Amino acid sequence: MQAITIIIADDHPLFRGALRQAVNDISTRTEIIEAGTFEDARRAAGACSEADLILLDLAMPGVSGFSGLMSLRAEFANLPIVIVSASDDTSTVRRALDLGASGFISKSSGLNEIRSAIETVLEGGLWVPACVEREGQEDPVVLELMGRLRTLTPQQSRVLSMLAEGLLNKQIAYELGVSEATIKAHVSAILLKLDVDSRTQAVIKLGKVNMAMVA
Repeated sequence: MQAITIIIADDHPLFRGALRQAVNDISTRTEIIEAGTFEDARRAAGACSEADLILLDLAMPGVSGFSGLMSLRAEFANLPIVIVSASDDTSTVRRALDLGASGFISKSSGLNEIRSAIETVLEGGLWVPACVEREGQEDPVVLELMGRLRTLTPQQSRVLSMLAEGLLNKQIAYELGVSEATIKAHVSAILLKLDVDSRTQAVIKLGKVNMAMVA
């Protein structure tokens, strides 16, 4: 296999080490970039346009549930994203794939399965855990909501995630380095795209997508 660049985004150093081992077993010509927070992962993806893959933990500091996946998918459309999570129930896996993930790896997987998943996605395939049944139908209300969430811009996804964390407009503006007026404009756009009337309703909508996950 030719030289590959993979971003490993997980806040647990030990698990990053396990993923690093799996990646190194695939190719001797590998550049691995590690990130312990979502912002570090986003910056790494932005700074490394030649990255072949990002392994993303759903439960990263600085992001809520699927918001990180949605934000990265919108900002880096050509970068394959494989979700790595301890929350590996069928609903969580299906929602991750429906929101644009190229694969899903359970944290309970062995090194051989992790390697197989990474190799499959690097070759352009989609990796779904063998134990997951995809035949079941997702709740149509949730499907419609995920469609709306996919219309959010990367910045709007980040703002929505921060709203879910209970941050005020001025706090979000400070974190993102923009004006409070800009945040108000983002919030208005989010409400319009999600077809809701308040910040609280927007957070509740996001919660309906994240509810399948176990922290």
